[in-house]
Amino acid sequence: MMPDNRGNCYNDHRGLADRGSSGDCVPLCGYSFAVSAAAFFDLDRTLLKGASGPALSQALREIGVLADSPVPGEGLLFGVFDLIGETRPSMLLAKQGVRFSKGWDAELVAKAGEIAASRLVEEVLPYARSEIRMHQEQGRKLVIATTSPDDLVRPLADALGFDDIVATRYARASGVFEGEVDGHYVWGRGKLAAVQQWAEARAVDMAQSYAYSDSWYDLPLLKAVGRPVAVNPDPRLAVAATARRWPVRHFDSPEGVPQFAGIEPQRALAMLARPELVPYARFEFTGLKHIPEKGPMIIAANHRSYFDVYALGAALSKRGRPARFLSKKEMFDAPVVGPMATAMGAIPVDRGSGSDAPLVAAAEALDAGEAVVILPQGTIPRGEAFFDPQMTGRPGVVRLQRMTGAPIVPISLWGTEHVWPRSARVPKMFNIVNPPKVRVRVGEALRLPDSVGLADGIELVMSSIFDLHPAEGKVVHDPTPEELARTFPPGHGEGGRSGDGS
Repeated sequence: MMPDNRGNCYNDHRGLADRGSSGDCVPLCGYSFAVSAAAFFDLDRTLLKGASGPALSQALREIGVLADSPVPGEGLLFGVFDLIGETRPSMLLAKQGVRFSKGWDAELVAKAGEIAASRLVEEVLPYARSEIRMHQEQGRKLVIATTSPDDLVRPLADALGFDDIVATRYARASGVFEGEVDGHYVWGRGKLAAVQQWAEARAVDMAQSYAYSDSWYDLPLLKAVGRPVAVNPDPRLAVAATARRWPVRHFDSPEGVPQFAGIEPQRALAMLARPELVPYARFEFTGLKHIPEKGPMIIAANHRSYFDVYALGAALSKRGRPARFLSKKEMFDAPVVGPMATAMGAIPVDRGSGSDAPLVAAAEALDAGEAVVILPQGTIPRGEAFFDPQMTGRPGVVRLQRMTGAPIVPISLWGTEHVWPRSARVPKMFNIVNPPKVRVRVGEALRLPDSVGLADGIELVMSSIFDLHPAEGKVVHDPTPEELARTFPPGHGEGGRSGDGS
């Protein structure tokens, strides 16, 4: 079969083949056809936080295929899997378990897959969804590659928009399972063989494809593709990925954010964001109920001090919420602070470039159900501008809401400058006899109408923050020379009294 006049490539097995992300044509059966790339995703501990087994077993019980009572030790096995991943004994036991499927009605098993899919689709990790969309947009085939039975997993793959699955097939006759595997047992080298067979039949170039897995036993598959990614890796895969310089991801956190024992640094440090651990400041929190305990939200706050980040973190931690801060790019270039900011999932902003990349990254975080913090003023005002009650802001927060529809939660910060003035390199940690009061006031969420322009929108946001200020923050204050000096960075000298706000 030959290409048509439009340049599409064919083969005599599959008809029109997708040109895919590479667009190259290679010979097969003497003719040319399009080479495409694929993204192969493991299921358990990769797309999902843990095992799919409990949901699948429960669905099989509900449709009457399995006995009502769980198999003794089943919960323990799944718990160990969630903690450390696959082990050879557990997988060999699972393989022997295929025999227990003998006599199952294939239609009932497919029904169980649909029931399980309706539950598991909600458990797919947020940044896995982002990765899936990325591959869809770039034209790659999406494939779930899993040891789990084909009939039970296919409905989930369909619900997530995958193109196909490579999974263990159970032999059947007259619609009844025979208790044997039909083809490859899709685990270890068996998974690699099954994926290679699938790719060859569909003209998928493994060298241009991606594979995602948590398991050391998927090392053969990861080594076979051009772009392997270790996701939530078990200990042995973590070592292998580090040695090979493969990317390591955790699909419940943004790219670049590490995890230790399943916990990212920001969540661990949230335990330290407790007011009682900061004796050099007295905190007053108001309106914390306006911070949603889950779901996307944009935090918009004024900026008075380097201590603002801690004050906001303390408020958010009281609602159990980590957050992604948009921060100046210069901070990421610092030797110690930069890696810490990256590990905390902060989003760099290069204010002079005009790039939309920070908003795109923030939108991705919001789409994953996270909280994003923006300080619309961009920087701490200097000189007399610091004491001007009329605040001005940049429109990025409004643009971000338009992109995502997430609510904007205004927060007023007051008194943080007395804990850590801009002129100091560190907070005043020894002021514990008479510590200054830090006031954190949270307002009701804003949803700006589409008809509001950027300028009017940011004015509404800044007005909402202003309305939360204490009385002294709403009147003009004539600062003393000492107060002016504290609004400038260390070493600014007498030039800090110009009050130009630069």
